[in-house]
Amino acid sequence: MKSNKSASLFPKELVIESLKQSFVKLNPRTMFRNPIMFIVEIVTFVMFIVTIWAAATGAQDQGSFGYNLLVFLVLFVTLLFANFAEAIAEARGKAQADSLRKTREETPARLLIGSDIKVVSSSRLKKGDIFVCEAGDTIPIDGEILEGLASIDESAITGESAPVIREAGGDKSSVTGGTKVLSDQIKVVVTTQPGESFLDKMIALVEGASRKKTPNEIALTILLAGFTLVFVIVCATLKPFADYSGTAITVAAFISLFVCLIPTTIGGLLSAIGIAGMDRALRANVITKSGKAVETAGDIDTLLLDKTGTITIGNRKATQFYPVSGIDKLSFVRACLMASLSDETPEGKSIVELGREKGIRIRDLSTSGSRMIKFTAETKCSGVDLKDGTRIRKGAFDAIRKMSEAAGNQYPEEVADLVRNITSNGGTPLVVSQDNFIIGVIELQDIIKPGIQERFERLRKMGVKTVMVTGDNPLTAKYIAEKAGVDDYIAEAKPEDKMNYIKKEQDAGKLVAMMGDGTNDAPALAQANVGVAMNSGTQAAKEAGNMVDLDNDPTKLIEIVEIGKQLLMTRGTLTTFSIANDVAKYFAIIPALFMASIPALGALNIMHLHSPESAILSAVIFNAIIIPVLIPLALRGVAYKPIGASALLRRNLLIYGGSGVLVPFVGIKLIDMVVSLFF
Repeated sequence: MKSNKSASLFPKELVIESLKQSFVKLNPRTMFRNPIMFIVEIVTFVMFIVTIWAAATGAQDQGSFGYNLLVFLVLFVTLLFANFAEAIAEARGKAQADSLRKTREETPARLLIGSDIKVVSSSRLKKGDIFVCEAGDTIPIDGEILEGLASIDESAITGESAPVIREAGGDKSSVTGGTKVLSDQIKVVVTTQPGESFLDKMIALVEGASRKKTPNEIALTILLAGFTLVFVIVCATLKPFADYSGTAITVAAFISLFVCLIPTTIGGLLSAIGIAGMDRALRANVITKSGKAVETAGDIDTLLLDKTGTITIGNRKATQFYPVSGIDKLSFVRACLMASLSDETPEGKSIVELGREKGIRIRDLSTSGSRMIKFTAETKCSGVDLKDGTRIRKGAFDAIRKMSEAAGNQYPEEVADLVRNITSNGGTPLVVSQDNFIIGVIELQDIIKPGIQERFERLRKMGVKTVMVTGDNPLTAKYIAEKAGVDDYIAEAKPEDKMNYIKKEQDAGKLVAMMGDGTNDAPALAQANVGVAMNSGTQAAKEAGNMVDLDNDPTKLIEIVEIGKQLLMTRGTLTTFSIANDVAKYFAIIPALFMASIPALGALNIMHLHSPESAILSAVIFNAIIIPVLIPLALRGVAYKPIGASALLRRNLLIYGGSGVLVPFVGIKLIDMVVSLFF
């Protein structure tokens, strides 16, 4: 799926299908969902009747047949362009749906019935059924691992070739239908009914089958409908004014004026903007359960992020060895490595790696005949009993201190100072002892992800407050928060702490976003305005959130916020451009209509258009062609820059409001120069 990010906006096959759909969408029952374009369709039909009447009677009082036919064709093309904008956005989503559907084909499933296994079709599986998968099998439907651990190829849905590990009993227990087991064997319980999996929901969403207008879209549609009603009244009052001034205005002129003045540009692009926003989220490998979720992400005030894996690389790494006075550094490093050989934790492996950098290799260590002591949560230490009777231990400072003092040895003040300094700098100290005498300290540090400070600064410029959530003690949490550049932190966080923080922010009138993957995150994900669950997480987390990240990337929340802001900004800027457009069209048509009977209006003819007929045609042609010109912008979105809301508003008013006024003056004049050759 990720390869689609760089795909052309207008693939040939999608353009052909969209052109067909442009005609299909002319059905009034379909057009009725877009009030502005539905009204344009009505007046286009009226123009068609006028054209037929002119052809049948030969009358010239409403203009020539050729002139009326041309106005009708331009209005008809305007409808097609508006439909094409929506159709191409939908077609891009459907193309993704087709590729997703291939991963969801009928798959044989090995259903577990008692102690027996029966091969059935994936469509026969029900929620609560248990099936078995081993290396080479395709997972038939969404579920959670009950037993076992396996390497899974999720490239069919994420586009990433690197396999991932999924195992029972943790926050990485969820598997998705259509992915493939590469190793080992797992027992999985079905968590969804056939046709209700995340892939099914994703397919329905991108095909537009379940897409509903968001509150923002509805509000904007009502606003634009209000504008349209105002111009209905304005155009209706022009008839008595024309009669009073002795000006003969044709039906074509009235209809052209009306269509040019109502916000047809944004009316034609509004649906495409919304669909494209959700499409951009999907191309970022995020399933959104509704368009509202993407839109809300653009208005987020507060962002909750887990420390581990989001702000930090994930596992603490050994960064320094500190032997106590009188202990040779190389001897101390050698002891640290020997105590870590049986430590399979990431921290233990990082100690071995750091020792290698200091010049000590594992093959140089003499451990023959030694007894390895593995790390356990109960003892909080690991170590080795050497053949010569030497006992080396490495672990949490309180565990090693207790062990040393129990043997009658003193806890060195030098070590206590080292532990305090490391802790105050946001690190984790591991104390090392030899024969129950403390010989030094290893410093572990959370490694801040490269570039994360810049991303938080970018969010700050957007007006988004970042909050780090961690189980660390307040001192360590404060250090990491300051180093990473977040605005606030929650230390020693429990599920209820996250929930309470979100409620506090919401009570202050703020919108909150959060990402999580565990069952304990579910309440907070449900409470947040935007809850993003990881696809690898538990079913409870995925059901509680209103988005699911297929990449399981904890920093994806930052990208989602930017997508949401880009969606809102694209809609706002094109609305500004559309309304500004109407000003220039007004200056093109009004003088052309009344200049003959009211010469003073000639002062408004600042474009010096050739004739009333050419002015009307030029304006209505420009009104049509500006829609396809703006389709790429609607699909790709306006480039977002985090410069603050007020600065962004001024920038957009200047660029899109200013160009919305100037571009029609230039465009209508150029079209008039061509049209005047024929009228």
